[in-house]
Amino acid sequence: MGEGGEGNVLVVGGTGRLGGLLGRAWARLGQGGLVWQRRTGESAGPRFDPLGNPPAYAGAAAGASVILNLAGRVGGSARDDAHHAPLALAALRAAREAGVAHVFLASSASVYGNAPFARETDAPAPLTGYGRAKAAMEAAALAWAAANPGGPRLSLLRIANVAGADALLAAAPGPGPQMLDIFPDGSGPRRSYLGPMALAGILSRLFAHARQGGPLPEVLNVALDGAVAMEALLAAAGRDWAARPAPATALPVVRLDVTRLAAICGPLPPADAASIVADLRATLAGAP
Repeated sequence: MGEGGEGNVLVVGGTGRLGGLLGRAWARLGQGGLVWQRRTGESAGPRFDPLGNPPAYAGAAAGASVILNLAGRVGGSARDDAHHAPLALAALRAAREAGVAHVFLASSASVYGNAPFARETDAPAPLTGYGRAKAAMEAAALAWAAANPGGPRLSLLRIANVAGADALLAAAPGPGPQMLDIFPDGSGPRRSYLGPMALAGILSRLFAHARQGGPLPEVLNVALDGAVAMEALLAAAGRDWAARPAPATALPVVRLDVTRLAAICGPLPPADAASIVADLRATLAGAP
């Protein structure tokens, strides 16, 4: 996609780990049209508190075709989890006030819980506090959209593990091998995954589709095709690891059905460990 093809996009919550990776990935892909919200600091972009300053939020959104909400801490406290739904509603209200056509809210595969093959039509069954917070956010956003049929349009993105923003590859190498849960059959966990550049490309295609007025589902899984073994990711990254018995609560497989996504974006690459690690390395190339 050429520069600017995704239209003007206000990215809220772009200073977190995932936002930082996406910023690098979009820069390396040469994609423009992105405006990054900040709460503080000297970086370019509008500075406002999404929850504390609704007029500033709406003002920053003026002229945008899309809002992407990444705000909301991953794996935080119960207080952090309680912010996910209000942040989503703040994005929807700002979009309505500013006349933004479409809002994308970052959700998570964690809403599915134990899901060997999760489809968007499956009822959420989260097993963690973060998953429950994201499920509550989705319910609040869908209720708001139903009560406001005049817009904006809404898409909830149930994003798979993103290399570099995940608990596996984002962990700093320690003095010893990295520990990995291994199940009685000798295998490690298998998960839907994608690299930052793959995610950036998918999001840009979704932004372009929204800008052109194309139909988008209210709930959309975002991942590469298939699931990848975590031991394969560690091997591809050149990391030493050691096995530990998987606890009874560990999930062997969480795989997202990406049929809906492929119908919009075209065929998706397979979830291949070497390619995912190469994507992350390309994203981080030259990073301090």
